[in-house]
Amino acid sequence: MTTIARGERADLRTHAVANQPPWRVDLNEYTANVPLVQAVASFGASHADVELTSTGARVGTAAFQQDAERAHVHEPVLHTYDRWGFRLDEVEYDPSYHRVIAAAVADGAHTAAWSAPRSGAAVARAATFMLYAQVEPGHACPISMTHAAVASLRDSPWIAGSWLPRLYARSYDPRLAVDGGKPSALVGMAMTEKQGGSDVRANTTVGEHVSGHTYQLTGHKWFCSAPMSDAFLVLAQTRRGGRGEGLTCLFVPRVLPDGTRNEFRIQRLKDKLGNRSNASAEIEFEGTSGTIVGEPGRGVPTIIEMVQRTRLDCVLGTAAGMRQAVSEASWHARHRRAFGAVLADQPAMTAVLADLALEYEAALLSGLRLAQVFETAATDADAALRRIATPVLKYWVCKRGPQHAYEAMECLGGNGYTEGFPLARRYREQPVMAIWEGSGNVIALDVLRALGRDATCADALVAELETTAGAHPLLDAHIARTLALLRDVGREPEGVAAGQARRLTELLALALQSSLMLRHAPHVDAEAFIGARLDEDRAAQYGVLPRGTDAAGILHRHEPPAGD
Repeated sequence: MTTIARGERADLRTHAVANQPPWRVDLNEYTANVPLVQAVASFGASHADVELTSTGARVGTAAFQQDAERAHVHEPVLHTYDRWGFRLDEVEYDPSYHRVIAAAVADGAHTAAWSAPRSGAAVARAATFMLYAQVEPGHACPISMTHAAVASLRDSPWIAGSWLPRLYARSYDPRLAVDGGKPSALVGMAMTEKQGGSDVRANTTVGEHVSGHTYQLTGHKWFCSAPMSDAFLVLAQTRRGGRGEGLTCLFVPRVLPDGTRNEFRIQRLKDKLGNRSNASAEIEFEGTSGTIVGEPGRGVPTIIEMVQRTRLDCVLGTAAGMRQAVSEASWHARHRRAFGAVLADQPAMTAVLADLALEYEAALLSGLRLAQVFETAATDADAALRRIATPVLKYWVCKRGPQHAYEAMECLGGNGYTEGFPLARRYREQPVMAIWEGSGNVIALDVLRALGRDATCADALVAELETTAGAHPLLDAHIARTLALLRDVGREPEGVAAGQARRLTELLALALQSSLMLRHAPHVDAEAFIGARLDEDRAAQYGVLPRGTDAAGILHRHEPPAGD
């Protein structure tokens, strides 16, 4: 992609190009993001400021943003066979994609919180992940899966001993190779099948025990993201000596220890709505070698820690997309005049931009608070909060993503609707966060399941919300209504309660976000967010803020004018 200087674009015979915003490049995406800088400090990760500032400078460059665009324009290509007719099963990515993912790995967006644990490490890793996902979302999928896989692999020493050092490495090599020829690795997962989807207990893929920890797989997977990862976590119905063991988690490498390729047949690539940079595939196993992770028949409990962390990254990824949307919309409005005034200075537009910024800030605080709880979940109370807050916030934040992207896209007018600007791509990408790792009903029902099975989950939520008790009358009233609904749902039969799952989850999420805004955002931001979202007469659309809100001040903090 060639970038043309602004001066060159004005040399036209028919007209001069005027009143078009400049390219939004060569900004430090960390230091320019005041809410992120302040939240990183608030959640105990200010020690990472130097590294995050470096990352922010990198992802803000014109070169990185051009790579992000090029990776989507030049889509991955599947090579099922080589020229002689032998199975190859490789996906070719554009070099721009490799440069993006190599930078993210080098900065530890995948496993830094595991490889260099310290107070605030999970928050710092979350911030790094968001900075990269803000500009290019596709690569965030294998980065997230590698981060999450550690949680499932670390308790299986027969795998962890040789593989975790590779997952912790800060180098990136796109080749498929064994340890020794390739010191680093990325891990994906392939769980769902045609007949079951999220109902993984309906899986039909079979794993026959061979010896030791080794099984031989036969079956398929309907969705396999990042198929050129070095290994995958897979669920299969395992058997030993002719007897069924139940649904089991298996570790499936692309290359076997002797250097030969494992049977991993990529049937086709998905034609997705969203990002085109990262491939998603349909795969088949026939005589495929896999190593058991955890215990036989305990597949779901084995992967649940991984799933919780990828759900966390769905929240972080959505927040990152919201940040891009706010930034691009505000940049356009700061540099565009209409009807005699700068767009950003016109009250209707100012209110919309400020409201979009508030939504982002609440999502940001949600993600970083979750990351902090994942780090501190050694106590029973924090573990309970993590168990319930993760699906609650995953449901709500990810549901808000597509509408947020649309509203930001509308701020650009016709430009926003074209592929030359990043918000059309972001609008298509945001829905995947609400679908991946459990779509709306699955997540809302998981909230009910957690509350029903473990009373400490409700106790942990109440304790979290009590930190701001009495701080705002609207929030106090909202929490009272929410807890009343929680009690009512708890008394209902399961089938009846399920009908209230979404409503309860939404109310819990808004309570958590409002409490976080009161604790960690400026007073004006918290007041505006709570007034716009907890008032029972609130409007559903963006841009309707409480009377007297300093929308310009909110926008200035989030996106100050150039030169400030």
